[in-house]
Amino acid sequence: MPDPRFLTLADVAEILATSSAQVYALVRRGDLPAIKIGGRGQWRVERSQLEDFIQRMYAETREFVDQHPFVDADTSTDGD
Repeated sequence: MPDPRFLTLADVAEILATSSAQVYALVRRGDLPAIKIGGRGQWRVERSQLEDFIQRMYAETREFVDQHPFVDADTSTDGD
């Protein structure tokens, strides 16, 4: 059986190893595109949107790391 096109917020949370509440916050802020379906308004995230989101987060992380280089505490000169 092929992977489903749409994922529940719980599915996304499991994939991202985070909570459903965090995924809901990402969706509500518009960081992670999703659709609301059915009379009860259940959220669904398209698998391709999740993959795009992950790639954006990698790019943002690379940019952050480039702008904030790691400074090893062992290389500081504090007289020890």
